[in-house]
Amino acid sequence: MATPAETTRAQPFAHLSTPNAALYRAVLSAFAHAKDRFIVHLRPEDVAAELGQESDEPLAQALNKLVEWGNLRADADTSRVTTVEDFHRRRLLFQLTPEGQAAEQAIAFYEEAIGHRGSLQSVALSDIAEQLSSLAVLAGQPDPDPAKTHLLLLTLAERFSSLADNAQAFMASLRRAIDFSDSDVEGFVAYKERLIDYINRFIADLANMGARIARLIGELEGSGHERLLMLAARREAADAVPEGADADEAYARAEATAFASWRNRWRGLKDWFVSRGAGHPSQARLLRQAAVTAIKQLIDAIGLLNERRSGRSDRSADFRTLARWFAEAPDEAAMHRLWRAAFGLSSSRHLTVTPQTVDLWQEEDVAPSTPWRDAPPIRISPQLRRTGSYERRGKPNRVQDRSQARTFLLEQAEREAAETAAARARLRTDGPTLLSELDVLEPKAFRLFLSLLGDALAARRPGDTEVTVVTGDGSMEVRLSPVDGGGVVEIRTEDGVLTGPQHVIEIRDLAVSR
Repeated sequence: MATPAETTRAQPFAHLSTPNAALYRAVLSAFAHAKDRFIVHLRPEDVAAELGQESDEPLAQALNKLVEWGNLRADADTSRVTTVEDFHRRRLLFQLTPEGQAAEQAIAFYEEAIGHRGSLQSVALSDIAEQLSSLAVLAGQPDPDPAKTHLLLLTLAERFSSLADNAQAFMASLRRAIDFSDSDVEGFVAYKERLIDYINRFIADLANMGARIARLIGELEGSGHERLLMLAARREAADAVPEGADADEAYARAEATAFASWRNRWRGLKDWFVSRGAGHPSQARLLRQAAVTAIKQLIDAIGLLNERRSGRSDRSADFRTLARWFAEAPDEAAMHRLWRAAFGLSSSRHLTVTPQTVDLWQEEDVAPSTPWRDAPPIRISPQLRRTGSYERRGKPNRVQDRSQARTFLLEQAEREAAETAAARARLRTDGPTLLSELDVLEPKAFRLFLSLLGDALAARRPGDTEVTVVTGDGSMEVRLSPVDGGGVVEIRTEDGVLTGPQHVIEIRDLAVSR
């Protein structure tokens, strides 16, 4: 027998992470199958026969390691001793320990849960309806048979539990199949028709049988279903093991526990088929909605796969085609019309901010180029942060008239465009010009000049005598070349004086040239 110290040191899952895990799993599976046949002890040759191999040294070592880990227990085999030599020869009988048996059950449950795909059991719906009909007949009798009542309730609970578990597993496996449809396109397309027909049949059966089951549940509750539940609870309590000196108290406690368990099962059955108002739909209705959604997702997935297989253009090809259209447009007005048609950009009336935020922006004169981290924060409702949606009570706000704001923005954009055009006209030269010949520059023209000068200097490589660059928007061209011995020149502006070496510069306005 295993000592308490050995039991505390048991490691029944250690064999799963060893190099010979396959052999250990096969040996323990042989003991589990033998236990299902009510065979407790196995000799090494019996294990070898179960595995279909010879009783060799690796098998003996595996049995010893499993004993060491606590999965098996080894006892002396004295049943076949006929001589003194047989008695002194080491012969052992092996059997599963409680720890080893619990580990095997846990591993079997894990493997079953992982590989369980589930199913939509239309037959279970019929069985549940038949069991409820039989219970309704018993409920109408003055003295129902406790044995028949108990058996009907046990069958009903078993079928309902199987229906709910399999439906949940099936919907989860279907979701995984849709998510990973790209991995096996041919197989997914091949079986999708059968899958959709299968789900459609179950939806129809669930709608028909679900209504019948809900009606039967209502009839049973009207006939006093708790009387039947009490009969089943009393029958289960009769098998309870007495505890303490007061057997009546133990029986009453067991009966109350069993009755509470049956009431909980009945409530689960009712919630599955009977809705409790619009806010609490039944699980059957939710399952139907999930099945319909799954069909739509299957059809969408098939459509997407067919589009990919038919070789339709992707997004990059669409953008290249759109770029060609822009290049072939006759004028800028046509380009703007194409832009609006392609991207649909318009005023966003649904995007609003609080008046406090607008006032803060106006007080601090926040520029459009201000980074988000430096701009004043936008105050939002805690409900919007918590739920992602915000619904105010009462009448909705009227649509704000933003015509004045749009007019103001249009005027500001036109003013900025005019200032930029004036700056470009001010900087445009009629040919190569020395930097020292530039007159006093106003701030707008000076900022534009610094940008052009920076682009040209950044593009010049060591040893270049002349550099030509075009601005990023393609509107201006700058040619810059240094003057040997030209000295230092000064360019006066309203903000100060810019000094630097003498250069020859030519600035062309490409828009005017075109």
